[in-house]
Amino acid sequence: MTMQSWSLLYCLLFLLLVSRSGVAQTMETEMVAADEELSSCAIGAVSVEDACRGASETHYGVAYDHCVSSLGADPRSKDNDQGMHGLALLATRMAADHAAATESKMDDLSELEPAEHARARYAHCLEQYGTAADLLRDALDNLKARIYGKAMEQIAAAMGASESCEDAWNGLEDQSSSSIPVAEHDREYGRMAHIALGFTHAAA
Repeated sequence: MTMQSWSLLYCLLFLLLVSRSGVAQTMETEMVAADEELSSCAIGAVSVEDACRGASETHYGVAYDHCVSSLGADPRSKDNDQGMHGLALLATRMAADHAAATESKMDDLSELEPAEHARARYAHCLEQYGTAADLLRDALDNLKARIYGKAMEQIAAAMGASESCEDAWNGLEDQSSSSIPVAEHDREYGRMAHIALGFTHAAA
């Protein structure tokens, strides 16, 4: 075989190897893309109902119906593509928003309150909810970084705000819910904090 023939053979072999390599790389790329798509589908497969059912079974403070109605009413739950992690972020964000809203409402009421003893109770609640809102914002940062243990500690620490605020109003002659300012806000915050903790525990 002449030198020219050998060169031609080498060129053909080289082209064949390159061609096969290109096909392999293309197939590998397509398989990776498919795996990522499947993973994305699997991650986003957690429904609000399933998440709430799991949380209600493992955390006494989570009521299934309330959990489903609260999370389901938020449009952001429909766009969740991060599974349990995304729902934990949403629930914690909702709890933080609720803490801030309750704090703001109580601040407004405090300014209108003429009685000194009542203003002292408001001041206690404001401190509790201000701290809770800060803790939940920190928990959100840790959740985003997937530092679940620290996030759960912070959410748990923030959960006491509603009970502490209600305790501040103990001793009133009328102990009905109406005797506690923004009672519904106060208790709703406590329920949302429990959901946030339950979801974060499930995501960990």
